[in-house]
Amino acid sequence: MGTSDLVDSLQRRYVRYFAARPALPFAVTTNGGPAHRFGSGDPLFTISVADPRGAKALADLDQFGVAVAYLQGWLDVEGDLASALKMRAFFSDFHPVAWLGRFLPAVVRGGRQEDDRRTISHHYDEDSEFFLTFLDTRHRCYTEGVFLSDDEPLEDAMTRKMDLALDAIGVRPGDHVLEVGGGWGAFAEHAARRGINVTTTTLSKESERYLTEFFDREQLPVRVIRKHIFGYTPDRRYDAIVNMGVTEHLPDYRTTLRKYAEVLRPGGRVYLDALAMRRKHAASTFMKRYIYPGASAPLLLHQYLHQVARSPFELLSLADDRHNYYLTCREWARRLDAAREEIVARWGEPLYRRFRLFLWGSAAGFDTGLVQAYRWTLRLP
Repeated sequence: MGTSDLVDSLQRRYVRYFAARPALPFAVTTNGGPAHRFGSGDPLFTISVADPRGAKALADLDQFGVAVAYLQGWLDVEGDLASALKMRAFFSDFHPVAWLGRFLPAVVRGGRQEDDRRTISHHYDEDSEFFLTFLDTRHRCYTEGVFLSDDEPLEDAMTRKMDLALDAIGVRPGDHVLEVGGGWGAFAEHAARRGINVTTTTLSKESERYLTEFFDREQLPVRVIRKHIFGYTPDRRYDAIVNMGVTEHLPDYRTTLRKYAEVLRPGGRVYLDALAMRRKHAASTFMKRYIYPGASAPLLLHQYLHQVARSPFELLSLADDRHNYYLTCREWARRLDAAREEIVARWGEPLYRRFRLFLWGSAAGFDTGLVQAYRWTLRLP
């Protein structure tokens, strides 16, 4: 792939793409050569091509190919990566075979619950210490905080989030709460320190290990169960349910709501939050292949509310969390970058690059409105 061919391909696409939208200037260099600028003004970022495979991915204008080239180090992005990722639609992302690969595993691997286990393990079974390099240091919460201002510390936004969740479900000391997806113990610890009994489920071996050791050490009333929520049959009904960021992994809304009704006492409440999109297949091929493979999908709010209307649940509240999620992902990405040397030394460059694309890309998605986020509360009459 010659440099002139690459530049010509990008220039033609630049003219078409920015014909009806404000132009963003950027530059491209190949093998340390001179920069080729696109648009007027100082470039917001520069794509440095170090390998012919990176040049081919750019010239093909294929979003997934460019992401893989970045993961492999065939190209790099210097400058404002967030601005580069806001231009996601500059590149096409048509990979129908990837969609077939998402749903076949559930058939050949023993059904939905087994596929969910594999999906969760792919993402969450990295060393817990890796995630702790960029999560908030107070709660270790892997979902959006709730901010009073754009410059509020992430830790304070997460404490507010924990308090909002507790207020939403209206529990008191001695009550029993089922948490769907334990993460690194953010909600369970916050509730348990207030005298609330928590049973938290996970599908990740690493999460189970981390949570069990943590709650044993802290002597808190939390029980950790490694089991799919659909396969869990408790010996009592819970006073409330909390699901922070796991609805994306439970896209069968009808079955999920039935399960909630089965394990929740009458009058009990369910707190949930999730990232969302307007269309079922809007997530990128990169996300489906490298971040959350399998049948996980962003919340489709209109479809979810349709199933709520057909269930026994009442919708008590619904809040837009998109800006909160943008601020959260932006801070996670900044902390990841600040910890780059440690991450590369302990876990390698590929993992750092994968999560750098994921976190900065998520921030860009929330900032531009490509991705939404909500938190809501249900009540079982």
